[in-house]
Amino acid sequence: MHLFLLGVSHKTTPVDIRERLDFAARGLGPALEAISRRSGASEAVVLSTCNRAELYVACDEVPAARADLLAFLAEYHDLDSGALEPHLYERVDAEAAQHLFRVAGGLDSLVVGEPQILGQVKDAFAAATEERTVGPVLNKVFPWSFTVGKRVRTETALSEGAVSISFAATSLARKIFGDLKGRTAVVIGAGEMGELTAQHLQGQGVGRMLITSRTLAHASALAESIGGTAVPWTELFPTLGQADIVISATGSQLPILTRPQAEQVMRGRRNRPLFLIDIALPRDIDPAVGDLESVFLYNIDDLQAIVQENLARRAAEISRAEDIVAGEVKRFEAWLATRGAIPTVVALRQRFEAIRRRELERLQPKLAGLPPEAGARVDEITRLLVEKLLITPTEQLKSTPDPERVRIYADALTRLFALDAEEPARGEPGRDSAARRADDAGTTVTS
Repeated sequence: MHLFLLGVSHKTTPVDIRERLDFAARGLGPALEAISRRSGASEAVVLSTCNRAELYVACDEVPAARADLLAFLAEYHDLDSGALEPHLYERVDAEAAQHLFRVAGGLDSLVVGEPQILGQVKDAFAAATEERTVGPVLNKVFPWSFTVGKRVRTETALSEGAVSISFAATSLARKIFGDLKGRTAVVIGAGEMGELTAQHLQGQGVGRMLITSRTLAHASALAESIGGTAVPWTELFPTLGQADIVISATGSQLPILTRPQAEQVMRGRRNRPLFLIDIALPRDIDPAVGDLESVFLYNIDDLQAIVQENLARRAAEISRAEDIVAGEVKRFEAWLATRGAIPTVVALRQRFEAIRRRELERLQPKLAGLPPEAGARVDEITRLLVEKLLITPTEQLKSTPDPERVRIYADALTRLFALDAEEPARGEPGRDSAARRADDAGTTVTS
């Protein structure tokens, strides 16, 4: 059984394709159900955020799983697989676990160290658990990733400073204006991203903050918590006329600000510059708005420069976090190697047990005269003998950390004990050589 990952992220895929691969609009349940109907994967988790869409599966054959998942992505999102494929990345076994551990630790985020991603990984696993699309492999690697994320957060300073997409947006606003005192900021959306953005703006000392959301109660609650002012959704466009900075982070599936609407807003501003930062996915603001005079529009991909600055400042912490990930990957790889040994261990035990039972049946005429307690004792002694004989090779096989060595050992055991051969029917000619040798030797059993 292999752990396999197929996905896209901000590192490989432009925002216009990523927003089409968003699973949030229809929910994770239908996607997981659609994957489970395919034959290539026996377990599945879908991780979908504003910066990534990743499919984690357990499978027997990686090429078959890859073909299945590529077809699923294309069909589910109505995309051409040929146009999608160049943007995909894939990882297998330990490399897939390493990628997930880095994601959970915030090391693969647009803004390195951002804390929201760990919660998103947990939510993805919870959704798959609810849909019953997880099994032994994903039930192991995802909780393991939670441990890695927690270790990175507590043992390094990587997440200090509340770095996140919303923090990067606020940093961009500060770069544009320098001091935010005396500036008016409008936050569109009162969800998690909107709340974080408002908190960061408040921390940077923005002069006036207006919060708007389709649900006024949500906007009012957020505005009250950060000392801002709630604005009804119907007053959105007049509110934009007052703003210096607009940061939009709604969950809308369609643009909330089109070019004609923006043109109307700008006429009322008399060409006073308007800075728009769109951190939503799908995007809240029509990209054509950025073509208007005196309008400066930034989206998620435009935050890369800030990311690079953060990387430079956090280089030492990144190194410590990567060491944590590397150590946990080695441990996971050892566990995965034991998973590869399980079929051989099971087959070996089944073969020995079959031989034990067959010999007891062959000797049944000689054992028939024994009292029931003695017969039961013979059965127990032979069973314990088999267990004693198998315990050392079993432990050695399962504790070997090198997957290639496990494969060699498993192959040797399979050949030596003919584990891939069918068991001969009981009582028929063709019994294995050990049974024939026992017959020839006139084996006797005494109580």
